[in-house]
Amino acid sequence: MLTEHGPPPPVPTPPPAKAMTESAFMPSPDEGGVAAPPDRKRRMTWGQALTMALSILVLAAAVFQARSLRVEDITAMVPTSPLFWIVFPLSYLAGPAGDWLIFRKLWGVSASALGALTRKLIYNELLLGYVGEAYIYAWAKRRLSPSARPFGVVKDVAIMSALAGNIMTLALIALAYPYLTLLPLAEYGKNIAWSLAFVIGISLVPLVWRRQIFSLSRSELWIVFGIHMARIWVATLLSAVLWALVLPDVAIGWWVVLSALRLLVGRLPFVPNKDIVFAGIAVLALGQDVAISALMAMMAALILATHLLLALFFGLNDLLKGERT
Repeated sequence: MLTEHGPPPPVPTPPPAKAMTESAFMPSPDEGGVAAPPDRKRRMTWGQALTMALSILVLAAAVFQARSLRVEDITAMVPTSPLFWIVFPLSYLAGPAGDWLIFRKLWGVSASALGALTRKLIYNELLLGYVGEAYIYAWAKRRLSPSARPFGVVKDVAIMSALAGNIMTLALIALAYPYLTLLPLAEYGKNIAWSLAFVIGISLVPLVWRRQIFSLSRSELWIVFGIHMARIWVATLLSAVLWALVLPDVAIGWWVVLSALRLLVGRLPFVPNKDIVFAGIAVLALGQDVAISALMAMMAALILATHLLLALFFGLNDLLKGERT
């Protein structure tokens, strides 16, 4: 409305509404730490549900597997050498440590990620192969930004791990070939070698369609592959060192053959408790060599006991704290 004094004063406009972004729901320093409206209930994500389910499954597997362990039999064979107990945890953690170096390079994870990567090892060993990869994907999806490409990175790392394991298995079998006469399977050596070459050759197929399959760059894939190769060599060498510490008078040929056999069993993706399977095959193949057979059984039981203790620790921690790691 016009007046004799001129146009009316302008009506003040309200301040623009706060953008509905994720930061709008973040607490300010004086809000007392409230991250969401009080009537909004926190829902469990699918990643948390997966981890809780895996924790329950691993606890059940631990209880089931523990029935076959006789503590007195294990302790009777376990060496008391301090050097053995220095090498053993290094051998056990060689896999998680290698994975940590890879994800440190790709994602910049801290040392706390070693716990999650140790869970990955346990899930793969006590449940089925690649269950651990599913856990790491869920773990990364909750903690990293989408730009980290959790699915693509975990997929690429798993493929390169399988490729490195297959190549290393073939190389170690070639190294052990002169000693295969130590085993009753020597007469089938050529057939086994050609079969392995065929299976491992198939694993090279993804390299042909690298651009369609892999998310990582060529340089990143080479780094991942190199770390996997080094990890397998270190783990294999440390296992042989542990065997030699218990039975120092055994010829080195035995350790080469058994290392190749252990890697071969490790290539079976859907077989849980690979160390137990390896021990059973070793006992069958070695026949009357009681000392080495007992050593393989002892090592398998010791590794299984370590899996179970850590599984119980992680599983109970998840159930008590609601899975926050």
